Amino acid sequence: MTTLTQDAPGTVPDMMRHFRRKKVQAFSVPAVILAYFVYVFFAFDIPGLADRARLDNARILVADSYSHKTHITRDNRTGGITMAVEGENKGTYPEGMSPDWVSKQGEDRAVVTLEDGHEVVIDGPTMRYDVPGYGVIAAEVSRREGVQLDLPEARVPDWISATSSRVDITTEAGRVTLTKARTEVMRYQFGWELFWFTLDSPFYGKSFFELAGLAFSGERVVEGRSNIAAIAHDIWNNRMWQHKDVMWAVFETILMAFLGTMGAAMLALPLAFVAARNFNRLMPVRFAVRRFFDFVRGVDALIWTIILARAFGPGPLTGSLAILLTDSGTFGKLFSEALENVDNKQIEGVQSTGARPLQRYRFGVIPQITPVLLSQLLYYLESNTRSATIIGAITGGGIGLMLTQAIITQKDWEEVSYYIVLIILMVMLMDTVSGWLRRKLIQSDAGGV
Repeated sequence: MTTLTQDAPGTVPDMMRHFRRKKVQAFSVPAVILAYFVYVFFAFDIPGLADRARLDNARILVADSYSHKTHITRDNRTGGITMAVEGENKGTYPEGMSPDWVSKQGEDRAVVTLEDGHEVVIDGPTMRYDVPGYGVIAAEVSRREGVQLDLPEARVPDWISATSSRVDITTEAGRVTLTKARTEVMRYQFGWELFWFTLDSPFYGKSFFELAGLAFSGERVVEGRSNIAAIAHDIWNNRMWQHKDVMWAVFETILMAFLGTMGAAMLALPLAFVAARNFNRLMPVRFAVRRFFDFVRGVDALIWTIILARAFGPGPLTGSLAILLTDSGTFGKLFSEALENVDNKQIEGVQSTGARPLQRYRFGVIPQITPVLLSQLLYYLESNTRSATIIGAITGGGIGLMLTQAIITQKDWEEVSYYIVLIILMVMLMDTVSGWLRRKLIQSDAGGV
């Protein structure tokens, strides 16, 4: 029996040094991580984030996402007042039609009633804005002198931005803008206006029960078309929200993900047999195929998108090819690893029946890797549905392009919200469908085996 003493070399002193080293490591690693976070805190100027934040812009952005603006505009060059939802020509009120909070008195005068007692009067080149608790703001537009502003008090409040060429007044009730070109009053209202029917539709402004009654009524609102068909036609061909184009863009995005994922699987499966150690004894060939897998999956799909867009031009096909290239490398690696783990006994059993090589692969190998193949395939199909949205924004196809265009305009954020909701629903749908298919196909395959 050996007795350890303090003087014995390589025993207690070594253990003490080992414990001290572990103690230093235990404290040094958290210290390095903490030092890194301190560096990030100051390098990215986190303390100055509050000063840079524009909460007023954030509030307007959030309000735009669930509401709409109606623009009451006077052309200060030619005269005349127009009213339009979001200021678009497609949402312009026709002659003789106006919101109930606007009283148009002649061609060049209108009284706009906002919320909380706010009222704006446009009378030719002059504007008067009655703000409760502050007073009447008067302004006149002149081609020579620009915009002349008259306030109830000498100090200009923070919610008014004024120069000789432009005046912006932003309150809780609305917004007023004056320039030499036009005088514009904007009122926010809850909801997505004209989402179902545009102003020129005979069904605009009707309630759900009125539409339901018309749907089953024998009297036709539109000549030569049943009421149900006319309602569906006006919704589907809505020029403001473009439901037809949006639904086609959603289908295009799903198709992009489907073609890219399925094409990658069909390309990767035969190459996986070449890369598998137990199916190909030629080491140089295996090495070349595996490096090919590393190369195509090492480059992100967005990079492939930019490269392919230069080669083939923008379009959904370019996005599909980008997904195909990236996923073929990933599938090749996953499938080849699955092939290397197959049970040889099943292959030998099929071979004992006199089956040819292709038959051995079909009945002895494919059933074993089918659960892995289907599981990965369906998972990547679901994931690529999200990726196709971003890829579509670059290649010019799908719902991603429409989302990018809506964001770039910095105007109609309710459309941005609409597209984001559709993208979320599309992902949820693909998740549900892929989960259902995974259960059905994999359980069915396992039951057959």
